[in-house]
Amino acid sequence: MHLGGVLKVAEQSENLRHTPLYDLNVQLGGRMVPFAGYAMPVQFPDGIIKEHIHAREAAGLFDVSHMGQAVLEGRNGHDPAVALETLLANDIQALAPGRTRYSQLLNEQGGIMDDLMVTRRADGPGLFLVVNAACKDADLAHIEKRLDGKASLTRIEDRALLALQGPAAAAVLARFAPDCGALVFLEQRAMEVAGVPCLVGRLGYTGEDGYEISVPEAEAEGLARRLLGEPEVKPIGLGARDSLRLEAGYCLYGHDIDTTTTPVEADLAWSISKRRRQEGGFPGDKIILQQFAEGPQRKRIGLQPEGRSPIREGTPLADSSGQEVGIVTSGGFSPSCQGPVAMGYLPPALATPGTEVSAIVRGKAVPCRVVTLPFVPSRTVSTKK
Repeated sequence: MHLGGVLKVAEQSENLRHTPLYDLNVQLGGRMVPFAGYAMPVQFPDGIIKEHIHAREAAGLFDVSHMGQAVLEGRNGHDPAVALETLLANDIQALAPGRTRYSQLLNEQGGIMDDLMVTRRADGPGLFLVVNAACKDADLAHIEKRLDGKASLTRIEDRALLALQGPAAAAVLARFAPDCGALVFLEQRAMEVAGVPCLVGRLGYTGEDGYEISVPEAEAEGLARRLLGEPEVKPIGLGARDSLRLEAGYCLYGHDIDTTTTPVEADLAWSISKRRRQEGGFPGDKIILQQFAEGPQRKRIGLQPEGRSPIREGTPLADSSGQEVGIVTSGGFSPSCQGPVAMGYLPPALATPGTEVSAIVRGKAVPCRVVTLPFVPSRTVSTKK
């Protein structure tokens, strides 16, 4: 959510919802903006660039309580994973207890209705879902409608969600939850954090090591204050959250992916297992399986523009002859790379790293080079130490 993206999707409404950390965000000097129906901090007094660098060098605390949380449980002996697999192309049945998978809800054209995280609960039956804030009501209504009586969906309205991200995140959280160090990337367990019962997952959307903590609403501000009391931790707003995820090469729904984009086009084919490719049985399967066999007409790529000026979402991309061949879907200044970076879509013939294209900015061609994603190497922890 680069700042332009925040303002683009922000509702100009007087009736914004507040997360459990709203008062704390205001007390910390957060500049509050409308986002996905909530008043959210886009930045704190240090500013976006300093917040970004701090999350890369130490630990940042993000309020992501606007996201939707829900539990999906089977009915009459049915596995909820089987029911959910009728709505997405990921292998949810193969999830071991406590393991999390990045997934996408699909429409009948294979387009992405939203991306979400799905966890096979280790502390109880069923699946734990986290969906995007802007789409959560539509997502959960869509899931409920399509379950065909084989599963039930319970929305979780009384919990906040915190993200602690950065190279110091594990050391900080271990002071309050010693068992957190045993988790690996994409693993979630129930544990106490500073004496508060929480769901702790080793995941996040920055490319750094870190955790997402689902905490009872009444305990959220107290826990956030405890974490912010540690010398390594500072609050981080939506602006830096967007620049961090862009550097990590992660998609932002409504920008890099949407209902007209398939997982294959979005370079998310890795999330569709061999079994699902062989069996199909998900929305848009014919289109997606055809793209696996023949290749897509376009592909998400990383771009390194020349110069210092960022190229923004919606900027056309042209080939060497000047013909428009693609578009930028996310772009901004990268504090880690000390220059502009962007993502967008190009035909496969132009999607090879090293290919030169141009971004057309106010009628002027800005040279860009296609590069391999991510822009900043991931530092997630995938094996136990």
